Formats: sequence, C-alpha cells, structure tokens
Amino acid sequence: MEHILTASGISISYQDEGDKHAPVIILIIGLGAQYTVWPDSLYYGLVEKGFRVIRFDNRDAGLSSKLDEFGKPSLLKHWLSRRFPIRTNLPYSLDDMARDVKQFMNALDIKKAHLVGASMGGMIAQIAAAKYKKRILSLTSIMSSSSPLSFSSSNINLLVKLAKIRPRSSNKEAAIEYNVRLNQLIGSPAYPQDEHTLYANAERYITRAHNNQRGFKRQLAAIAATPYREQLLKKIKAPTLVIHGSADPVMPLSGGIHTAQLIKRSKLKVIPGMGHDFPPALMKKITKWISKHAHKASQKSIPKTKHAHSHFKK
Repeated sequence: MEHILTASGISISYQDEGDKHAPVIILIIGLGAQYTVWPDSLYYGLVEKGFRVIRFDNRDAGLSSKLDEFGKPSLLKHWLSRRFPIRTNLPYSLDDMARDVKQFMNALDIKKAHLVGASMGGMIAQIAAAKYKKRILSLTSIMSSSSPLSFSSSNINLLVKLAKIRPRSSNKEAAIEYNVRLNQLIGSPAYPQDEHTLYANAERYITRAHNNQRGFKRQLAAIAATPYREQLLKKIKAPTLVIHGSADPVMPLSGGIHTAQLIKRSKLKVIPGMGHDFPPALMKKITKWISKHAHKASQKSIPKTKHAHSHFKK
C-alpha cells in the first residue's frame, strides 16, 4: 500500500502491481468502497495477463483523504438542485473525482491508461474518458449507469431493507455485521457467497478502514447532483466495454444497456443472474473480457509506423 499527493492536495492510497513498462489498467471502485472491494483474483489476474494494474481509494473513502471540512451534505437538496434553481454548497462533484484520476496519473507519471470502473467508479471513468480523451486507451464500465441518481422498484425496495439493518452503533462488530448483510442484499442470486466467506471479507475490510459515513454521504451527494450525461458520453472515443448483471438491484440492467447505446461502437456483455457484486465464480471470465478488450485497444493505439517497423524487423 502506498500514498501519493495529487496537484489538488488529495492524498490517494493505492496499490501498484505488475511490470512498470506494461500497459496500465486503473481500477476505480464505487460509492463509499475501498479499493480492496476489487477481488484479488481479478486484480492479480490482470497482472498475470501482462498489465501494470493500479487500484486506489477514492477521496473520502478507505485510507485516502477525508474531506470532513465539507461537513454533512443534504442529499435531498442536491438531488432537487438538478431540477430546480436551488443554491447548494456541493462538497465536490463526480467531475472533481474524475479530475482526481487524471491528477493521480500525473503524479505517477502515467501518460495513458485503460480505465475500469465499477458502479460510481464506472460513472467517474465515463467522465474521465469523455473529458481526457488523449489519456484514456480504453474504458470498461461495470454495473454502472449513464444516468444521474434515479429510483426503480428494485432499488427502492433495497433502500427499505438497508434502513432496517442500519447499525445503531459505530463499533467494529456492528460495522462487520452491516457489511455482511449489505453484500447479501446486493449480491448475485445466481452466485450466492457463503456467510463464512462474507464475514471473513468484512473483517478484513472493516479492519483496514471504517466509520466514514460522512464521506459516504459526500460521495452520494456528488452522484445526486450530477446531471444526465447523455451528451458527454457521446463524446467518448475510447473503445468501450460495458458489463452488467441481469439481476442488479442497485443499477438496473437498463442502465448498462443505455450506457452501451450512448457510446459509439461499445460492446455490451450481460451476465445472467449477476447482481451488484463481484462473484468469485465469474472473476476468471470477467478478467478475460477486460484483458482481451484492453490488449486490443493497446494494439490500436500503437502508431502504424511502429507496426511496420516491428514487422520489418521480424
């Protein structure tokens, strides 16, 4: 685990593995999550496929900078500000979080990278791919959406259930219990994980960092205040892969389908029975998809003169 300071003064906690001269894949995780949510089997699987792979904690999550000076935002106000002329003091936006990615790359002296984002991380990756075209080799958007925060029968039902299991204390044991129940609710119906594994994962997760509910709400406010990104996504030129589960209770499948429709020449992979998690049984398949997609995009980015030169040398 390492830390680096961006030009905006955000301290980013990250892990960097693989050949430093290999094509770079940057993994961007979702709402309130630490980078350890990315399964090791996927992370190291991509390293074994020949990539330099970096995963990091977003601002206000894990061991990266906590922006407590911004306080606790009003989610309702920020959500309404998209529709009505209501003045709000937004702590930061998804655009700011996308800028974090660019500045993080600058700090590590990475000229170009493949972005893989999950959930909110997919939204951040989409914005970065649209705004920093020359820096992004390819985009993979997993269980994400092109739309702002919206409600469906599935995620309203999920919110009701989450409210019932919300921890009443901030101690470690309560946080672990909540993490397990959360993952059971958002998990994949076709690929359920046993409770023992969920508890072991939650123990490691909470031991690393926990009890940052204000940071979670600030990230959620960034999502709530972000306008519809239809025109922005149409600007994306990077080869794009969209992966979505058919049984996702957080981001309905329609969100993934619409994302793929907006981005030119993107490819959509729908996984039957997958929810809003990373089922171990699917990691080999998803690793293969991302690796193949990124390798192909890397080859396309090599200037034709280099192709001709390497062919001549052979």
